[in-house]
Amino acid sequence: MSSANSYPEICLEVGLKCEDCTSAAARQLAAICKGLRGKAVGQLFVQIYPDPACARMHSHFAASYRDGAAEATVRPAVVLEPRREVTFARPRVLCAVA
Repeated sequence: MSSANSYPEICLEVGLKCEDCTSAAARQLAAICKGLRGKAVGQLFVQIYPDPACARMHSHFAASYRDGAAEATVRPAVVLEPRREVTFARPRVLCAVA
């Protein structure tokens, strides 16, 4: 048995489905790396899933990335408070020492 043919079987043995695995990774990637284009998403897929047996999930990964990117733009991840301006600052006294 070659490693390329056993890779999805190993995942199934531990309870991972290809669709769930690639969807989760793509959505996490979309939350971290926003605005990637198709070619960059494809290159990252190959880096994350280098095994040839995983190649069939490329289009599912790309679709999940697009869905995750759309969700990330709808709801902000972090709500920032407005900056406060300094209204009063004590003047500093400078002294020269010889």
